[in-house]
Amino acid sequence: FLFQLKAQAPGSAEELRCLQVINQQQEGSSLEELISNQSCLKLANTIKAYVATVTENIIRRSAVKEARRSYFNTSEGQVPPKTASKPSAHLTLRPQSLAQDGNSRRFGNLSQSCRHAIARWEDSTIHSHLQNITYRDGRLRVNQAGKYYVYSQIYFRYPSDGASARISVPQLVQCINWKTSYSQPILLLKGVGTKCWAPEADYGLHALYQGGLFELKAGDELFVSVSSLAIDYNDAAASYFGAFRLDL
Repeated sequence: FLFQLKAQAPGSAEELRCLQVINQQQEGSSLEELISNQSCLKLANTIKAYVATVTENIIRRSAVKEARRSYFNTSEGQVPPKTASKPSAHLTLRPQSLAQDGNSRRFGNLSQSCRHAIARWEDSTIHSHLQNITYRDGRLRVNQAGKYYVYSQIYFRYPSDGASARISVPQLVQCINWKTSYSQPILLLKGVGTKCWAPEADYGLHALYQGGLFELKAGDELFVSVSSLAIDYNDAAASYFGAFRLDL
C-alpha cells in the first residue's frame, strides 16, 4: 500500500516521512498528537477515506451475496415457491351436438333467444388454458372472489338452405350467463346480430364478441349460450370463452 502511494506522488520526501510516522504509530494514539504538519494530516485523512470506501464496498458485496443466498435455497437446491398466480381461463370451442335441447335444461331456464347452452370447450390445448379457475361441463367456476373481466366470441357459420335462404334473415344471439347460489342463471351479457347474406352463398359467416367487468364470489359459475349451434368449431382463434381477475 505504501509503495502505491509513493508511485502516486513521486519525489515527495515530505509525504514519505509522513507515511513512516503513520506506519510507526502506536495503537490508541491519535494522528493529531503525532503529526503537526498539515500536509501529513491531509495524507492521513486521505488514507482513512480510502479504507472507509474499501470497507463499504466489502460490506455491500456481502449483503448482495446474502440476499442471493436467501433467495436460492442452496442447502436444498430449490427456488422458494412463487406466490399463487391470478385466476384466469381461456377456452376454445369443441364440436357441439345439434340435438342439445335436452342437455341445455340442466343449465337452468335460459332466454328463448339464447336457449342453446354450449357444453363443450377445450381447456388444455395450445390455444387454451386454466389457472386457479375450474372448468366442468361447459361451466367456468370461480375459486377466488374479486372483479373479473368475462368475455366470449362465437363464430357463427350459418348454412344457407336453397331458396328459403333468400327470405330467411337469421338472428344470431350470444349470451354469457352467471350462476350463483340462486336457483336460476342470471343473464350478464347479450350480443345480437341480424344478417342478410347473399342468396348464392353456401354459408353466412359472422362473429359476435362481448365482454364486461363483474364482481364475482367464490363458487359462482359462468357459461355461454347461443341462439343456434350452427357455429364454427374448426377455428380455435375464432370461437372462445374466458375470464380473468383484476386487482382494482
